Amino acid sequence: MDANVGLVLEGGGMRGLYTAGVLDYFMDHQLYFPYVVGVSAGACNALSYLSRQKDRSRQVNVNFANDPRYINYRNLFKGKGIFNMEFLFNDIAKELIPFDYETFQSIAERLVIPTTNCQTGKAVYFEKSNTDDVIEAVKASSSLPLVGKPVELAGYTLLDGGIVDPIPIRKSIEDGNKKHLIILTRPKGYRKKPFRAKMTARIIYPHYKNLVKALEIRHQVYNETLAFIEAREEAGDVYVIRPEAHEQVKRAEKDPQKLDSLHQAGYFAAEKQHDQLNAWLNRSQSQITV
Repeated sequence: MDANVGLVLEGGGMRGLYTAGVLDYFMDHQLYFPYVVGVSAGACNALSYLSRQKDRSRQVNVNFANDPRYINYRNLFKGKGIFNMEFLFNDIAKELIPFDYETFQSIAERLVIPTTNCQTGKAVYFEKSNTDDVIEAVKASSSLPLVGKPVELAGYTLLDGGIVDPIPIRKSIEDGNKKHLIILTRPKGYRKKPFRAKMTARIIYPHYKNLVKALEIRHQVYNETLAFIEAREEAGDVYVIRPEAHEQVKRAEKDPQKLDSLHQAGYFAAEKQHDQLNAWLNRSQSQITV
């Protein structure tokens, strides 16, 4: 495999079970990439992938989908956010379905985690190599706007990295990768609609005007990024694995059967595309249209 290949993981809450299925297939075939950038749920999936814990992401999200300690709109009134990050990264990661910190710390792969700076409305990136608290960075990247709790880290107040860098291919390019394998959680042809909660955002974030502006143009950033990806896919330096239109669930889906099916869909998609992906990975740079 070319050393300059970046693995780019989109977020999407429980839609990330599709990504988890793809990554489980990769683990079954010892397919690890030297560079991984994951946002929100993509960052969570990256942790289990890089710690070599096959099926962990599925277990976490399927087993606890109906646990009110994990996903609960009432958590908002407790200041925890719909997705309770403390429960996910403390109770689950340390006791219920333990995260393998030792293996994760020993990996050679580079992990990059996008977050959004509430003050500036710009991206802040964290790496395993330059922060001792990568888990806090993943918490921040996974903390959804309006329904999530901001995370304080490295002097920043941070939220979901998907606000400003929803599919971080440009970060992968900036960091020197020439080819990019992207796992999306939306089907081909999807486009994000304009943000509808502008007034709510202004009320909730009166001191973060730049964050509100970023939320208001979020759909434009997302849709432009998709167009860019599709153009690069046509040129040959991007390979995309994405769900079919019927392989979709809600961001906060609680139905274990639907979640299991989505995970299986991701696994089978990777299996089906194994030969095609392998051929792409082994293509020389000279075969790519610039």
